[in-house]
Amino acid sequence: MKKKPRITKEDNIGELVTKYPRIIEILLDYGLHCAMCPLSSADTIEHGAKLHGLEDEEIRELVDRINEVLKHGE
Repeated sequence: MKKKPRITKEDNIGELVTKYPRIIEILLDYGLHCAMCPLSSADTIEHGAKLHGLEDEEIRELVDRINEVLKHGE
């Protein structure tokens, strides 16, 4: 059985949106409009989120939401 992906706050935004375009909406919901920016290839979720003013708890929620979407294929 193939294991589902587990995303962490250390994952690169640009790589994630390329591999899982369905997470773009989640990133946008959290104010990470950089998901659509070429510079996103230089940022992790955590770094990008901190640059946009998100706190640690919000970053955990963001990562959890991404993982839920990927797990359930929403």
